[in-house]
Amino acid sequence: MTLPTSPLADVRIAAIDIGSNSVRQIVADVSQAGTIRVVDEMKAMPRLGDGLESTGALSQLAIDSAVAAVQRMVTLARQLAAARIEIVATSAVRDASNAEVFTAQVLAATGHTVRVLSGEEEALLCYRSALAHFELGAGRTVVMDIGGGSLELVLAKDGLIERVASLPFGAVRLTEKFLTPVVRPRRVRALREHVREGLKKAVPVKDWRGAQVIGSGGTFTNLAGIVLSRQHVSVRSPHGTRVTRAELEHVLEWLQRIESIERQAVPGLNPARADIIVAGLAVAAEVLGRFDPRDLLTSAYGIREGLLLEAAKIEPTVADPGVSRERSVREFAERCHYEEPHARQVMALSLQLFDALASKLDLTAADRLTLADAALLHDVGYHINYEKHHKHSFHLISHADLLGMTPSEQITIAHIARYHRGAAPKLKHPGFGDLDKSAQRRIIKLSAILRFADGMDRGHVSAVGKMSVKWSHDALRVTAHEAEGATNVRLECWGAIRKRRLLEEVIDKPVFVFLPDGTQVSADEDGDGE
Repeated sequence: MTLPTSPLADVRIAAIDIGSNSVRQIVADVSQAGTIRVVDEMKAMPRLGDGLESTGALSQLAIDSAVAAVQRMVTLARQLAAARIEIVATSAVRDASNAEVFTAQVLAATGHTVRVLSGEEEALLCYRSALAHFELGAGRTVVMDIGGGSLELVLAKDGLIERVASLPFGAVRLTEKFLTPVVRPRRVRALREHVREGLKKAVPVKDWRGAQVIGSGGTFTNLAGIVLSRQHVSVRSPHGTRVTRAELEHVLEWLQRIESIERQAVPGLNPARADIIVAGLAVAAEVLGRFDPRDLLTSAYGIREGLLLEAAKIEPTVADPGVSRERSVREFAERCHYEEPHARQVMALSLQLFDALASKLDLTAADRLTLADAALLHDVGYHINYEKHHKHSFHLISHADLLGMTPSEQITIAHIARYHRGAAPKLKHPGFGDLDKSAQRRIIKLSAILRFADGMDRGHVSAVGKMSVKWSHDALRVTAHEAEGATNVRLECWGAIRKRRLLEEVIDKPVFVFLPDGTQVSADEDGDGE
């Protein structure tokens, strides 16, 4: 995704979102290009929507709690020297008969006006955020945000919005209506039927079956957290997690049959959301049932990020598939001050070897992209220091904000980069042993290729132009050829032969390396660590 130049540069903005369930603030520096660098965050859960379904009004207890939370957030924003403070309210305030009482109290306490969003405005902010963090340039996409009071849907084709809908299917609202005082499967069925009928009336299905569906809001980040926990994947953010419809249904089936106190202990689920997660997942399940996508894509970004971009007067533009991922990886590498010529040379050599071996090792086009990213990032750990830089690379990549990939894919890239040198992958290594067997095998194969390619640029001068790779029944033979202007590749061949061990284990054959004249290169000493 590319973003147009804005007249505003690096402006610090505080965005406060007053929802039916929580009040959340993000303070961030927004660049000309639309990059959001978070400075601080704050969250409170006054549950403004509690009782709204039955009384039609916000309770004074909830109002007092929410006003106090907003006051704290405004104080923080001022202390952090935010140039602008934007406060918006969504469904609970929008629907309450005493909304003006609440907004007046916030104004009196903070000196700032609350903008009460319409359902359409709320949906469009979520879409603006999705547009900035996903590739929506090709095909049909449904962006849904489940808040405490409402469900927002945006239907877009090739990045252009075709329909916007706001429906009263929020997690707090539906919990109060159907699942109070306790959750029971028959009540969940009634809730789902209610949502299903509402979706039929409001949202067309023709031409939208199989559309990409992106889920924004706490329902989806918690769902992703549960799924990732089950997969033993530990990530900083669940953003980009893909969840199948079957996985969603299984989680929903499980959570609706256990008591609230048990849900609070579910790994990956925020205990404060234990009482409303079932309603949120039920709504999500019905949306997926309506559109029948391949899977659900989780967004960790929503109204607040959309509000930041709006306040900075930045309009994200539509990105074609692959663009945001490539840009995100490159920009992260640049922030780590990577050695670009070496990184790109190792990437080129890795892909040459991959193309020669992929069919033999059952590797796919997706594996090729993963290897390319790992190769480009393998030395970012130098940003900390040289000593154990491969381990530093793992931690930096694991915690980076990389777009266009799932958390599982990001962790895979981090592991491959970590194993470009040093010890080979072992089950006792943190994180690696927790992965499933197929992920472990994939990491071992791709890191073996990366190790060898990294050795083939031992001098960091891009001396090797190409490699000829010959697979036979008894060995793998690799011949290095000089790049234009290079006169000698002996050091590079020596580096590669010293890093061949893992590749030999993967292919179950010896690996021989030859100079352009056919001379076989041997290592002065065996080793696979440098």
